[in-house]
Amino acid sequence: QKSILFAAEEVNAAGGAAGRKLEVFSEDDQTSPNAAVLAAKKLLEVHRVQAILGTWASGVSLAVLPMTNAANAILMHTSGAVALADPKVNAKKLAFRYQGSSKHLSRAFATAARKEGLQRPAVMAQNNPALAPHAEGFRKVWEASGGKLTDFVLYEPGRPSYRSELQQVLRSKPDGIILSAYVADATAIVRDWAQLGTPMKWIIPGFGANVDFIKGVTPEVAEGIVVVESVVNERSSAYARFARQYALAMKQAPENNVYAAMCYDMVQVLALAIEAAGPGADAVAVAAKVREVTTGKGQPVGGFEEGKKLLSQKKSINYEGASSSIDFDDENDVDPTFAAFVIRAGKWQRAYAING
Repeated sequence: QKSILFAAEEVNAAGGAAGRKLEVFSEDDQTSPNAAVLAAKKLLEVHRVQAILGTWASGVSLAVLPMTNAANAILMHTSGAVALADPKVNAKKLAFRYQGSSKHLSRAFATAARKEGLQRPAVMAQNNPALAPHAEGFRKVWEASGGKLTDFVLYEPGRPSYRSELQQVLRSKPDGIILSAYVADATAIVRDWAQLGTPMKWIIPGFGANVDFIKGVTPEVAEGIVVVESVVNERSSAYARFARQYALAMKQAPENNVYAAMCYDMVQVLALAIEAAGPGADAVAVAAKVREVTTGKGQPVGGFEEGKKLLSQKKSINYEGASSSIDFDDENDVDPTFAAFVIRAGKWQRAYAING
Protein backbone atom coordinates (compact mmCIF):
# COMPACT_ATOMS: atom_id res chain seq x y z
CA GLN A 1 0.00 0.00 0.00
CA LYS A 2 2.80 2.43 0.82
CA SER A 3 4.35 2.00 -2.62
CA ILE A 4 1.02 3.01 -4.17
CA LEU A 5 0.90 6.07 -1.93
CA PHE A 6 4.40 7.32 -2.63
CA ALA A 7 4.00 6.62 -6.35
CA ALA A 8 0.81 8.72 -6.36
CA GLU A 9 2.63 11.50 -4.50
CA GLU A 10 5.34 11.38 -7.15
CA VAL A 11 2.76 11.76 -9.94
CA ASN A 12 0.99 14.61 -8.16
CA ALA A 13 4.29 16.40 -7.51
CA ALA A 14 4.80 16.38 -11.28
CA GLY A 15 1.51 18.20 -11.79
CA GLY A 16 -0.81 15.22 -11.94
CA ALA A 17 -1.99 13.28 -14.96
CA ALA A 18 -3.91 15.09 -17.71
CA GLY A 19 -4.49 17.97 -15.32
CA ARG A 20 -5.87 15.73 -12.57
CA LYS A 21 -4.32 14.85 -9.22
CA LEU A 22 -4.47 11.21 -8.19
CA GLU A 23 -6.52 10.43 -5.08
CA VAL A 24 -6.00 7.13 -3.25
CA PHE A 25 -8.68 5.33 -1.21
CA SER A 26 -7.77 2.21 0.73
CA GLU A 27 -9.91 -0.81 1.62
CA ASP A 28 -8.76 -4.15 3.08
CA ASP A 29 -9.78 -7.22 1.05
CA GLN A 30 -8.51 -9.48 3.89
CA THR A 31 -7.32 -11.90 1.16
CA SER A 32 -10.95 -13.07 1.11
CA PRO A 33 -13.28 -12.97 -1.92
CA ASN A 34 -16.27 -12.12 0.28
CA ALA A 35 -14.48 -9.25 2.00
CA ALA A 36 -13.09 -8.13 -1.37
CA VAL A 37 -16.57 -7.83 -2.86
CA LEU A 38 -17.63 -5.51 -0.02
CA ALA A 39 -14.41 -3.50 -0.32
CA ALA A 40 -14.75 -3.15 -4.10
CA LYS A 41 -18.41 -2.18 -3.77
CA LYS A 42 -17.47 0.68 -1.45
CA LEU A 43 -14.62 1.83 -3.69
CA LEU A 44 -16.74 1.75 -6.84
CA GLU A 45 -20.08 3.00 -5.49
CA VAL A 46 -19.13 5.33 -2.63
CA HIS A 47 -15.75 6.67 -3.70
CA ARG A 48 -16.51 6.18 -7.42
CA VAL A 49 -12.95 5.20 -8.25
CA GLN A 50 -11.94 4.61 -11.86
CA ALA A 51 -9.31 1.99 -11.07
CA ILE A 52 -8.62 -0.61 -8.39
CA LEU A 53 -4.96 -1.47 -7.89
CA GLY A 54 -3.05 -4.10 -5.96
CA THR A 55 -5.27 -7.16 -5.53
CA TRP A 56 -3.04 -10.18 -4.87
CA ALA A 57 -4.97 -13.39 -4.20
CA SER A 58 -6.48 -14.94 -7.32
CA GLY A 59 -9.79 -15.57 -5.58
CA VAL A 60 -9.98 -11.87 -4.74
CA SER A 61 -9.19 -10.69 -8.27
CA LEU A 62 -11.66 -13.18 -9.76
CA ALA A 63 -14.35 -11.83 -7.42
CA VAL A 64 -13.56 -8.17 -8.09
CA LEU A 65 -13.12 -8.28 -11.89
CA PRO A 66 -16.84 -8.71 -12.72
CA MET A 67 -17.51 -5.66 -10.55
CA THR A 68 -14.87 -3.49 -12.20
CA ASN A 69 -16.10 -4.66 -15.61
CA ALA A 70 -19.66 -3.68 -14.72
CA ALA A 71 -18.46 -0.26 -13.58
CA ASN A 72 -16.14 0.18 -16.60
CA ALA A 73 -13.25 0.54 -14.16
CA ILE A 74 -9.67 -0.69 -14.51
CA LEU A 75 -8.27 -3.54 -12.39
CA MET A 76 -4.50 -3.91 -11.98
CA HIS A 77 -3.50 -7.03 -10.04
CA THR A 78 -0.71 -9.47 -9.21
CA SER A 79 -2.79 -12.67 -9.22
CA GLY A 80 -1.61 -15.84 -10.92
CA ALA A 81 -4.86 -17.53 -12.01
CA VAL A 82 -4.85 -18.23 -15.74
CA ALA A 83 -8.63 -17.67 -15.71
CA LEU A 84 -8.07 -13.93 -15.25
CA ALA A 85 -6.81 -13.77 -18.84
CA ASP A 86 -9.79 -15.70 -20.22
CA PRO A 87 -11.49 -13.55 -22.90
CA LYS A 88 -14.84 -14.22 -21.22
CA VAL A 89 -13.54 -13.09 -17.82
CA ASN A 90 -11.50 -10.10 -19.00
CA ALA A 91 -13.99 -9.39 -21.77
CA LYS A 92 -13.50 -5.62 -21.75
CA LYS A 93 -9.68 -5.81 -21.53
CA LEU A 94 -9.80 -3.60 -18.44
CA ALA A 95 -7.69 -5.92 -16.26
CA PHE A 96 -3.89 -5.94 -16.33
CA ARG A 97 -1.64 -8.50 -14.63
CA TYR A 98 1.77 -7.33 -13.31
CA GLN A 99 2.94 -10.73 -12.04
CA GLY A 100 3.63 -13.80 -14.14
CA SER A 101 0.56 -15.99 -14.48
CA SER A 102 0.47 -19.63 -13.49
CA LYS A 103 1.67 -20.55 -16.98
CA HIS A 104 4.80 -18.39 -16.58
CA LEU A 105 5.46 -19.80 -13.11
CA SER A 106 5.07 -23.34 -14.47
CA ARG A 107 7.85 -22.78 -17.01
CA ALA A 108 10.08 -21.22 -14.35
CA PHE A 109 9.56 -24.20 -12.05
CA ALA A 110 10.39 -26.66 -14.81
CA THR A 111 13.63 -24.78 -15.51
CA ALA A 112 14.52 -24.77 -11.80
CA ALA A 113 13.74 -28.49 -11.46
CA ARG A 114 16.09 -29.29 -14.35
CA LYS A 115 18.82 -27.06 -12.93
CA GLU A 116 18.45 -28.80 -9.57
CA GLY A 117 19.03 -32.14 -11.29
CA LEU A 118 15.58 -33.58 -10.67
CA GLN A 119 14.56 -36.49 -12.88
CA ARG A 120 11.60 -38.02 -11.03
CA PRO A 121 9.82 -35.27 -9.08
CA ALA A 122 6.34 -35.41 -7.59
CA VAL A 123 3.84 -32.55 -7.41
CA MET A 124 1.69 -31.41 -4.49
CA ALA A 125 -0.62 -28.43 -5.01
CA GLN A 126 -3.56 -26.75 -3.39
CA ASN A 127 -6.72 -27.24 -5.44
CA ASN A 128 -7.66 -23.63 -6.21
CA PRO A 129 -7.94 -21.41 -9.33
CA ALA A 130 -4.30 -20.26 -9.17
CA LEU A 131 -2.29 -23.16 -7.78
CA ALA A 132 -3.96 -26.10 -9.52
CA PRO A 133 -3.31 -24.57 -12.98
CA HIS A 134 0.29 -23.93 -11.93
CA ALA A 135 0.70 -27.59 -11.03
CA GLU A 136 -1.03 -28.76 -14.21
CA GLY A 137 1.13 -26.37 -16.23
CA PHE A 138 4.29 -27.73 -14.64
CA ARG A 139 3.22 -31.28 -15.47
CA LYS A 140 2.54 -30.30 -19.08
CA VAL A 141 5.90 -28.52 -19.53
CA TRP A 142 7.82 -31.25 -17.69
CA GLU A 143 6.31 -34.13 -19.62
CA ALA A 144 6.58 -32.30 -22.95
CA SER A 145 10.36 -32.30 -22.50
CA GLY A 146 10.38 -36.03 -21.74
CA GLY A 147 10.24 -35.78 -17.95
CA LYS A 148 8.35 -38.17 -15.69
CA LEU A 149 6.44 -37.55 -12.46
CA THR A 150 6.20 -40.13 -9.69
CA ASP A 151 2.93 -38.67 -8.37
CA PHE A 152 0.59 -35.71 -8.80
CA VAL A 153 -1.61 -34.74 -5.84
CA LEU A 154 -4.12 -31.90 -5.56
CA TYR A 155 -5.25 -31.36 -1.97
CA GLU A 156 -8.13 -29.37 -0.53
CA PRO A 157 -7.14 -26.30 1.54
CA GLY A 158 -8.00 -25.38 5.10
CA ARG A 159 -7.01 -28.57 6.88
CA PRO A 160 -4.73 -28.76 9.95
CA SER A 161 -2.61 -31.53 8.41
CA TYR A 162 -1.82 -32.97 4.98
CA ARG A 163 0.22 -35.89 6.27
CA SER A 164 -1.75 -38.54 4.37
CA GLU A 165 -1.20 -36.75 1.04
CA LEU A 166 2.46 -36.22 1.89
CA GLN A 167 2.94 -39.87 2.79
CA GLN A 168 1.30 -40.89 -0.48
CA VAL A 169 3.76 -38.72 -2.40
CA LEU A 170 6.75 -39.99 -0.43
CA ARG A 171 5.78 -43.60 -1.13
CA SER A 172 6.25 -42.88 -4.85
CA LYS A 173 9.95 -42.25 -4.06
CA PRO A 174 10.46 -38.93 -5.90
CA ASP A 175 13.83 -37.22 -6.02
CA GLY A 176 12.13 -33.90 -5.28
CA ILE A 177 8.74 -32.37 -4.52
CA ILE A 178 7.24 -29.41 -6.36
CA LEU A 179 4.98 -27.80 -3.77
CA SER A 180 2.52 -25.18 -5.00
CA ALA A 181 1.04 -23.83 -1.79
CA TYR A 182 0.44 -20.70 0.25
CA VAL A 183 2.27 -20.16 3.53
CA ALA A 184 -0.15 -21.92 5.90
CA ASP A 185 -0.29 -25.12 3.85
CA ALA A 186 3.40 -25.09 2.96
CA THR A 187 4.27 -24.72 6.63
CA ALA A 188 2.06 -27.65 7.67
CA ILE A 189 3.34 -29.91 4.89
CA VAL A 190 7.04 -29.19 5.38
CA ARG A 191 6.69 -29.48 9.16
CA ASP A 192 5.13 -32.94 8.72
CA TRP A 193 7.93 -33.90 6.32
CA ALA A 194 10.56 -32.88 8.88
CA GLN A 195 8.93 -35.16 11.46
CA LEU A 196 8.93 -38.08 9.01
CA GLY A 197 12.65 -37.65 8.36
CA THR A 198 12.76 -38.59 4.65
CA PRO A 199 15.54 -36.69 2.79
CA MET A 200 13.97 -34.56 0.04
CA LYS A 201 14.61 -31.65 -2.32
CA TRP A 202 11.81 -29.07 -2.24
CA ILE A 203 10.92 -26.34 -4.75
CA ILE A 204 8.31 -23.85 -3.52
CA PRO A 205 7.02 -20.51 -4.91
CA GLY A 206 8.04 -17.34 -3.12
CA PHE A 207 4.53 -16.61 -1.90
CA GLY A 208 4.57 -19.96 -0.06
CA ALA A 209 8.07 -19.81 1.41
CA ASN A 210 8.37 -16.32 2.85
CA VAL A 211 9.65 -15.15 6.23
CA ASP A 212 6.56 -16.49 8.02
CA PHE A 213 7.09 -19.92 6.46
CA ILE A 214 10.74 -20.01 7.55
CA LYS A 215 9.75 -18.97 11.05
CA GLY A 216 6.94 -21.55 11.12
CA VAL A 217 9.06 -24.54 10.11
CA THR A 218 12.29 -23.17 11.72
CA PRO A 219 15.36 -22.09 9.74
CA GLU A 220 16.96 -25.49 10.35
CA VAL A 221 14.13 -27.33 8.58
CA ALA A 222 13.93 -24.71 5.78
CA GLU A 223 17.67 -24.95 5.09
CA GLY A 224 18.34 -25.81 1.45
CA ILE A 225 14.77 -25.40 0.18
CA VAL A 226 14.68 -23.87 -3.31
CA VAL A 227 12.36 -20.89 -3.78
CA VAL A 228 11.22 -19.60 -7.19
CA GLU A 229 10.03 -16.00 -7.44
CA SER A 230 9.91 -13.19 -9.97
CA VAL A 231 12.56 -10.55 -9.39
CA VAL A 232 12.74 -6.79 -9.69
CA ASN A 233 14.06 -5.00 -12.77
CA GLU A 234 17.25 -3.89 -11.02
CA ARG A 235 18.80 -2.07 -14.00
CA SER A 236 15.87 0.28 -14.63
CA SER A 237 15.73 3.88 -13.48
CA ALA A 238 12.19 3.17 -12.26
CA TYR A 239 13.58 0.59 -9.86
CA ALA A 240 16.23 3.01 -8.58
CA ARG A 241 13.52 5.59 -7.84
CA PHE A 242 11.22 3.01 -6.26
CA ALA A 243 14.04 1.53 -4.17
CA ARG A 244 14.97 4.88 -2.62
CA GLN A 245 11.41 5.63 -1.60
CA TYR A 246 10.67 2.10 -0.41
CA ALA A 247 13.77 2.00 1.79
CA LEU A 248 12.77 5.31 3.38
CA ALA A 249 9.15 4.29 3.91
CA MET A 250 9.64 0.69 5.04
CA LYS A 251 13.18 0.55 6.47
CA GLN A 252 13.61 -2.71 4.54
CA ALA A 253 15.57 -3.93 1.53
CA PRO A 254 13.47 -3.13 -1.57
CA GLU A 255 14.75 -6.04 -3.66
CA ASN A 256 12.96 -8.46 -1.32
CA ASN A 257 9.48 -7.16 -2.18
CA VAL A 258 8.79 -7.49 -5.88
CA TYR A 259 5.06 -7.08 -5.21
CA ALA A 260 5.63 -3.58 -3.85
CA ALA A 261 7.55 -2.78 -7.04
CA MET A 262 4.60 -4.07 -9.06
CA CYS A 263 2.21 -1.76 -7.19
CA TYR A 264 4.55 1.16 -7.80
CA ASP A 265 4.51 0.33 -11.51
CA MET A 266 0.71 0.17 -11.51
CA VAL A 267 0.47 3.81 -10.46
CA GLN A 268 3.13 4.95 -12.92
CA VAL A 269 1.47 3.12 -15.82
CA LEU A 270 -2.01 4.29 -14.87
CA ALA A 271 -0.84 7.91 -14.68
CA LEU A 272 0.97 7.70 -18.03
CA ALA A 273 -2.12 6.16 -19.64
CA ILE A 274 -4.30 8.94 -18.19
CA GLU A 275 -1.85 11.52 -19.55
CA ALA A 276 -1.86 9.86 -22.97
CA ALA A 277 -5.66 9.63 -23.03
CA GLY A 278 -6.00 13.33 -22.24
CA PRO A 279 -8.28 15.48 -20.07
CA GLY A 280 -11.74 14.09 -19.44
CA ALA A 281 -10.97 10.58 -20.67
CA ASP A 282 -12.93 7.81 -18.97
CA ALA A 283 -11.41 4.58 -17.66
CA VAL A 284 -12.14 2.67 -20.86
CA ALA A 285 -10.20 5.25 -22.89
CA VAL A 286 -7.39 5.18 -20.32
CA ALA A 287 -7.19 1.37 -20.48
CA ALA A 288 -6.85 1.58 -24.24
CA LYS A 289 -3.67 3.63 -23.74
CA VAL A 290 -1.96 1.26 -21.26
CA ARG A 291 -0.23 -0.91 -23.83
CA GLU A 292 0.60 2.18 -25.90
CA VAL A 293 2.71 3.65 -23.07
CA THR A 294 4.31 0.37 -21.96
CA THR A 295 4.66 -2.00 -24.87
CA GLY A 296 6.31 -1.22 -28.17
CA LYS A 297 9.11 0.77 -29.71
CA GLY A 298 8.57 4.09 -28.00
CA GLN A 299 11.33 5.99 -26.22
CA PRO A 300 12.17 4.21 -22.94
CA VAL A 301 11.17 6.12 -19.80
CA GLY A 302 11.56 5.27 -16.14
CA GLY A 303 8.87 7.40 -14.56
CA PHE A 304 5.82 9.58 -14.95
CA GLU A 305 7.51 12.98 -15.08
CA GLU A 306 9.87 11.87 -17.84
CA GLY A 307 7.06 10.24 -19.79
CA LYS A 308 4.72 13.19 -19.37
CA LYS A 309 7.27 15.53 -20.93
CA LEU A 310 7.71 13.30 -23.98
CA LEU A 311 3.96 12.81 -24.38
CA SER A 312 3.52 16.60 -24.40
CA GLN A 313 5.94 16.62 -27.34
CA LYS A 314 3.73 14.05 -29.13
CA LYS A 315 6.41 11.38 -28.80
CA SER A 316 5.68 7.70 -28.16
CA ILE A 317 7.01 6.19 -24.94
CA ASN A 318 7.78 2.78 -23.46
CA TYR A 319 7.72 2.64 -19.66
CA GLU A 320 10.39 0.32 -18.28
CA GLY A 321 9.19 -0.65 -14.84
CA ALA A 322 10.65 -1.31 -11.42
CA SER A 323 9.24 -4.85 -11.29
CA SER A 324 9.75 -5.84 -14.93
CA SER A 325 9.93 -4.30 -18.37
CA ILE A 326 6.09 -4.13 -18.28
CA ASP A 327 5.45 -5.44 -21.78
CA PHE A 328 1.84 -6.60 -21.97
CA ASP A 329 0.86 -9.41 -24.32
CA ASP A 330 -2.51 -9.77 -26.05
CA GLU A 331 -4.03 -11.04 -22.79
CA ASN A 332 -2.76 -8.03 -20.80
CA ASP A 333 -0.19 -10.23 -19.04
CA VAL A 334 3.51 -9.53 -18.46
CA ASP A 335 6.26 -12.15 -18.56
CA PRO A 336 8.69 -11.22 -15.77
CA THR A 337 12.13 -12.60 -15.05
CA PHE A 338 12.21 -15.25 -12.35
CA ALA A 339 15.07 -16.37 -10.14
CA ALA A 340 15.80 -19.33 -7.92
CA PHE A 341 16.79 -18.71 -4.32
CA VAL A 342 18.06 -21.17 -1.73
CA ILE A 343 17.16 -20.76 1.94
CA ARG A 344 20.37 -20.49 3.97
CA ALA A 345 20.46 -19.65 7.68
CA GLY A 346 16.84 -18.51 7.57
CA LYS A 347 17.16 -16.20 4.56
CA TRP A 348 16.75 -16.40 0.80
CA GLN A 349 20.05 -16.41 -1.07
CA ARG A 350 19.81 -15.79 -4.80
CA ALA A 351 21.20 -18.74 -6.76
CA TYR A 352 20.50 -18.14 -10.46
CA ALA A 353 18.23 -16.30 -12.90
CA ILE A 354 15.46 -18.06 -14.79
CA ASN A 355 14.54 -16.40 -18.07
CA GLY A 356 11.39 -17.35 -19.96
